Amino acid sequence: MAHTTTRPVVWITGASSGLGKATAEALLSAGWLVVAGARSFAEAGKPDERALLRLPLDVTDQASVDAFIDSALSHTGTPQALVCAAGILTLGPAAQYSDEHMRSVLDVCLMGTLRLVRGVLPLMISAGGGKVVAFSSINGLMPTPFQGAYVAAKHALEGFCECLLMENRDKGIQVMLVEPGDHQGGAAKYRARCEGVSPAYQKSLDRVCAVIARDEGQGLDPARLGQKVANALSRRKLPLRLRVASFSQHAAVILHDILPGRLFLHLLSKYYKV
Repeated sequence: MAHTTTRPVVWITGASSGLGKATAEALLSAGWLVVAGARSFAEAGKPDERALLRLPLDVTDQASVDAFIDSALSHTGTPQALVCAAGILTLGPAAQYSDEHMRSVLDVCLMGTLRLVRGVLPLMISAGGGKVVAFSSINGLMPTPFQGAYVAAKHALEGFCECLLMENRDKGIQVMLVEPGDHQGGAAKYRARCEGVSPAYQKSLDRVCAVIARDEGQGLDPARLGQKVANALSRRKLPLRLRVASFSQHAAVILHDILPGRLFLHLLSKYYKV
């Protein structure tokens, strides 16, 4: 495909389900040419009639990332925006995560973003600038019990993106962290539980998982989040943070910052019945 499209181009990871898929759909509707990456996608020859190109992408595999970038570049040229939405979590006690469990979450949520940024940012800088969007979470700002690996990854991602912005502001690069609260439709295959949980934690873990399932079932519509991301990308300047959450979750983030730490964690523990 010749690089003659008049549409702005966005490359997005984690686009096969959940919030990544909703964001890809919203960007398509907003007039973007979307290159969507996910492990479940097969090699595609050209964008379809909706200006959507699906390419296979495993963000934990550098060779897969390199192949995705090469293929996307050959179809669309340098993108105006990169959206890193791939993510997984593993539910389990913080003190019992195996190295494998911790690494697997960090590899997708943190290192996966780094691998895409490392490959795409030089292209954007050479083109005069671009926009990088990374999907963090409310959990990048405050914890949820039994999500220690995910909380650690998202806290790290927040700091990484702040550094990325400071170091590249003068190069025409903008960075935005998307911080979703609970949303409906999360894929169960990306929400694994640790095996062999100690009996000392099992009842608490079950109670917390029930609260999480209830909150996600009553969560916001992913399409609404996708629209907000698309709206932000259409503006000349990105905000550093785009928080899409319920009123109570917005309030919880504020309380996390102003209440004594022990008091806040006590209240949060009561909410999750742990």
